[in-house]
Order: sequence, then C-alpha cells, then structure tokens
Amino acid sequence: MKKLLLIAALALPSPAMANTLDVITMKLKDGCTFETYLGITKEFNASWGKAHGYNAQLMLPVHGPDSSMVIWVGNTASAQAFGKAWDVWRTAMANPNSAEAKLQARFNACSTQISRASYDTYQ
Repeated sequence: MKKLLLIAALALPSPAMANTLDVITMKLKDGCTFETYLGITKEFNASWGKAHGYNAQLMLPVHGPDSSMVIWVGNTASAQAFGKAWDVWRTAMANPNSAEAKLQARFNACSTQISRASYDTYQ
C-alpha cells in the first residue's frame, strides 16, 4: 500500500521550480554598439557571473513596439541563488574599486536601464 501511495504521489503533476530570471530592459547610449555591450556581458559572465552562479544573455526584439531595446536575461538556479548573488553585487557597489563597481560603471556608460523585473520559472 505504501508503495502504491508513493507511486501515486510521484505521478501527480506538480510545478517544479527551475530557476529565477532577472530581466532588464535597456536602451544603448549613443556611441555604444550592441557588440560593445555584448563584449561587456561576456566578460561579466566569464568572471563575476561564473563565480556567483549567474549567467546573462542578451535579446534583441525581432517584432515589437520598440526595436531599439536590448533585453538582458540573467539566469540563476533559484531565487535563493539570485538573492545571494544580488547581495554580493549590491554590497560591492560601496567600493568604487571593486570588480563589480567597475563592471557596473562600464554597463552604465553604455546603456540606460528602462525597467527591471524578476521571474521564477516552472516546468
């Protein structure tokens, strides 16, 4: 009977949290190309992102109301992982010589943030 209940419980559909997405919509500043911003993003992923379980990709709209937008989609394993990474990033902003503050300065010089939202994803 216990085996039957276990099998039934495992067979029932249930949402499984996969990860947390950090979505930032921005516009590039004059003089900053998409290739430049992509290069900064790749450096971010290879250094800070890799060390903190955060990976970002960039999206360009194919269809939509504003084709000038660039969309950053950061991905972490969970909301807890995102929170830990965010705490490290935000705390490091107090030191202008930190790697995080230097990366943020490069992002800010190249883009203007329009909006930011986070999403939990389920499969």
